[in-house]
Amino acid sequence: MTTRTIRARDRPVFGVDVQSGDVRGDGPSYALVVLDPVDADDPDAPDTDVPVARITRDVVSLRKLRRLVDDREPLYLATDNAYELAADKNALVNLLRSLPDGTRLVQVTGAERPEPLSRVASRHGIPYGKDPMEEAEAAARLAAADVGHEVTAFTDETTVKVSRGRSTGKGGWSQDRYTRRIHGNVKKRSRQVESKLRSANLEYEREVTEKYGGYSSAVFTVAARPEDIPISNSRAGDVRVALERERRDGIEYEPLVKRRDRVIVGIDPGTTTGVAVVGLDGTVHEVYSSRTADTAAVTEWIVEQGRPIIVAADVEPMPETVEKFRRSFDAAGWRPTTDLPVDEKLHRTREAGYDNDHERDALAAALYAYDDHADQFERIAAKTPPRLDREAVIAGVVAGGASVEAVVADLRDDSNGDGGDEDDGGSGPTEPERTEEEETIRRLRDRVDRLESHTEALAGTIEERDERIDELEAALEEAKRQERIEARSRRIVSRLERETDRLERERDDARETVAELEGKVESLKELWKLDHSNFADVAGGRDLVSVKVVEQFTHDAIAATAEAYGIAAGDVVYLRDASGAGRRTAERLAAHEPRAVIRDGNLSDVADQTLFDASVPVVPAESVPVREVDELAVAGEARLRAAIEEWEERAERRDRAERAERLDRIISEHRAGTRLPQTEE
Repeated sequence: MTTRTIRARDRPVFGVDVQSGDVRGDGPSYALVVLDPVDADDPDAPDTDVPVARITRDVVSLRKLRRLVDDREPLYLATDNAYELAADKNALVNLLRSLPDGTRLVQVTGAERPEPLSRVASRHGIPYGKDPMEEAEAAARLAAADVGHEVTAFTDETTVKVSRGRSTGKGGWSQDRYTRRIHGNVKKRSRQVESKLRSANLEYEREVTEKYGGYSSAVFTVAARPEDIPISNSRAGDVRVALERERRDGIEYEPLVKRRDRVIVGIDPGTTTGVAVVGLDGTVHEVYSSRTADTAAVTEWIVEQGRPIIVAADVEPMPETVEKFRRSFDAAGWRPTTDLPVDEKLHRTREAGYDNDHERDALAAALYAYDDHADQFERIAAKTPPRLDREAVIAGVVAGGASVEAVVADLRDDSNGDGGDEDDGGSGPTEPERTEEEETIRRLRDRVDRLESHTEALAGTIEERDERIDELEAALEEAKRQERIEARSRRIVSRLERETDRLERERDDARETVAELEGKVESLKELWKLDHSNFADVAGGRDLVSVKVVEQFTHDAIAATAEAYGIAAGDVVYLRDASGAGRRTAERLAAHEPRAVIRDGNLSDVADQTLFDASVPVVPAESVPVREVDELAVAGEARLRAAIEEWEERAERRDRAERAERLDRIISEHRAGTRLPQTEE
């Protein structure tokens, strides 16, 4: 950060230029130059009566820049292109809305068609360099000299709205009184606002919305900027006051001051009058055409653009109307040796904008007049002392017909006398009058010199462009190389990601396989515990028998137990819930040929008969208690054997009973069959 002093005003001026990045991308940084006023009482201030300012340089982010603007509230935020601070029109409007009252965004290079900053700085004698910090300083210096256009999206009208600061609510026993109080406070505050506007002699229009007890809102449209209105945004209790500038239809550019620089004016008279204004550096300022404007209106428009020192026409001889304008401005006249051809006018105005042929012809006349005097302007500027107004000297020589020395002497006398800056042409010796042939020769020589200078400038431009092309090509090759490296890296990353996905899938499959095998191992362990020959170790030397547990007497439960533990012939099966089974379920269980079935609950008659027919002993859990130890279920061998023997005895009695019943049924059927014929007789 560096600091020095220059001339300045009472408020700081910020100049900015993009240091790196882009506002449309990520993280732009800006070169910032602040022209900060120095207090006359400051011991570090220079010993001079001229107001000075301290230059502060820094590189900041966009966020820090906006924070500094809010904190310091500079008079101008100057840049060579407003869209370096905003990505698009909407962002630019938001930026303008966020600026403090009194801070203006200034584009120092012009309006919609800005000039190069180097040209503007050169025209106003401001130091310029291509470094962003130097460009930011040039922008700040130009804005401090009131050069440039204010970028605005708002008019000079401001809306002051006084409204309710809180809701009136949904109701209640005191709702009417509450609503009346709020509306009354809004009305009272709106009257205070109106009184302040009157005291400040501001023009305004008022529109109120009356509600129960007073106003719900009052809107004042004031013909002033927010900084000129003695009211600020506020919110207190029941009332809120908000200021908002009126939006324009788009973005507009307004000159900071109405400057009256010396200019060259081209005029194309006729039914439609075309007028063009060109600066002494060849910059096109404005073009204008009208079918209805009279001489006075055209003159007024020209006066608004500047002070003409040359009035030009595109035909020979100069039309009388153009001559009248020349005399009214006391300017020099210019006309071509022959009428300018249309193709030459089209070529000369190809880089400028115009709306019709009349504006084109006027613009061509002004530009050719500039071409014819460009070398003369340079010679005069070279002879002009640094502290004098070069444009004033050029005007005195070209329009007044005086020598450079005489005009310089006059301007020095004026500055030493009353300090006026108007030049009356001087009273020194004039150049000897030339013949028409000498004037033609002079003009042709000037044109040759100008064309040679232009050729050299174009050659320099071509060389610069070639160098720039080489730089861009080198940058392009580097970018392509980086892109190839990145593409190769992306391919490697993609291949590794695919390999990683494949390995993760294999890992997941392996984990599933391990889980499945672990389940099988656990099942095998349980089977071993149940069926291994050393079950006595598990039983602990006690008279126990292993039991296979079936949760319910269903197909699925039998299948689950068979899959998990296996049900072999001679196993003891324990039914936790023996109810609900049918013939097919009982047949499914009997097919495993269990040694016995311990039931908890009652079997259905069908299932009981099916198991009985299959000679499968079914004993109640009350007779043979089942105990579960970890994954094992065991029962006492003695109790089981006693229960089976008891079942066998019941089965034998049941079998004898069934045989007797069958025998009785057969005898009964036989007797019924022998009696039937006697009955028929």
